[in-house]
Amino acid sequence: MTEINELLKNGESEKIEFKKSSAQLERGLKAVCAFSNHRGGSVYFGIPEGKVIGQEVSDSTLRSISQKIRQKIKPEISPEIKVLDAGGKKIIEVGVKEGKNKLYYPDGVTYKRVGTENLTIPPEEIERIILEKKREYWDSEICEEAGFEDIDEEKVKWFLRKAKYERNFDVEPETQVKEALERLGLVKNKKLTNAAILLFGKKPQKFFLQAEVRCGRFKGTEPLEFIDMKVFGGNIINQRDDAVEFVKEHIRLHAKIVGTERVETWEYPLEAVREAITNTICHRDYGYPSKVQIRIFDDRIEVWGCGTLPEPLTPEDLKKKHRSILRNPLIGKCLFLIKFIEEWGTGTNRIIEECIKHGLPEPLFEEITGCLVVTFRKPPVLEDLEKLELKERQIQAVDHVVKKDSISNKEYQKLNQVAKYTATRDLTDLVRKGVFKTTGSGKRVLRYILSAPNEPKMSQKMSQKSQR
Repeated sequence: MTEINELLKNGESEKIEFKKSSAQLERGLKAVCAFSNHRGGSVYFGIPEGKVIGQEVSDSTLRSISQKIRQKIKPEISPEIKVLDAGGKKIIEVGVKEGKNKLYYPDGVTYKRVGTENLTIPPEEIERIILEKKREYWDSEICEEAGFEDIDEEKVKWFLRKAKYERNFDVEPETQVKEALERLGLVKNKKLTNAAILLFGKKPQKFFLQAEVRCGRFKGTEPLEFIDMKVFGGNIINQRDDAVEFVKEHIRLHAKIVGTERVETWEYPLEAVREAITNTICHRDYGYPSKVQIRIFDDRIEVWGCGTLPEPLTPEDLKKKHRSILRNPLIGKCLFLIKFIEEWGTGTNRIIEECIKHGLPEPLFEEITGCLVVTFRKPPVLEDLEKLELKERQIQAVDHVVKKDSISNKEYQKLNQVAKYTATRDLTDLVRKGVFKTTGSGKRVLRYILSAPNEPKMSQKMSQKSQR
């Protein structure tokens, strides 16, 4: 009964549909088909409009449901049928997994699940799905115009040295280029694959104009006015490193004293940014005509990929445990060998962990205009720190409060190794500018916490920004 109550509480969804009884099986077949074409799901008979009424259940009823599903839906699927007890009332659950042989058709029409609806899949989408099933992976296709003279021999040797060090890859760095690429699976019918050119080409853009990374630092928070812009070509291994260096040039490096040591910290977790850039270059759709983009604003960094996530992944899946699904298996294999990726589907989880450890909000994972976008954000109250002309030690204090929730005058003195007078002056200035507010009075130690963005003491600049 607990299971039924949970179903009723959550209602119909992209994986759940309710029907009055098995007499509505013909309509239920649409849902079974849609679930098989999507991510799996269950149809429950005996629950009309979210209310349990139950239904008569016999062996012949269950056998009839199973037979009709196998007869009507092609290719044939095998449902899992269970009988549930809901306080003495019988419910039939018909569950199906995501199909491995899409598309599925009941009576010649195919459906997909969108929210709580079973929508007919239009002809152009059917054609696209069929073509994707038939085609090879793009990175394993032959690059007809390319020859071995287009390969950067030194880059191949560098790769073999690193692969041997990182993963004990059993190919010596001095191996002939052709043999090395064959051992890596990058040669097909004695010709170079697209992956070989992207990874080791002297000039991959000669063959693939779209294989570039465009980086921009914008003024403010909108993509209107450039402060700096660079486009990185060459092989995709170098592109990754060049893009990370561009980010480092345009974000702040904070310094603080830990014990007797000076520790420097980037305002964004560099490992998380590097992971996002690597994933984007590795998993992008290289048949897509656009370029990877790194957009840096005052309040955030956006990493724009090319193409949506490989099915069946969704942006929400990236926040949870999920499979590693490689759009470009050859590229992924090579980046794995040099420890750029791990192929465990944990990259996005590490990105989230790094941001939280760094005192930043969780990054956003979104699909925008057919592209996956990863957004790293500053805490809202920190967005205007650069405009407020804070001292380095004040920024360290803000960083401390983001991570520890508050700071006292004494802690400020210790953090920055300054006298009480200096600490008081700096903290008072932070309160005046609306970054901090005080808490505690009387016998309680006065502490400083972050101001809420909409409080009256917020500076005019920060108030205006919070309203946008």
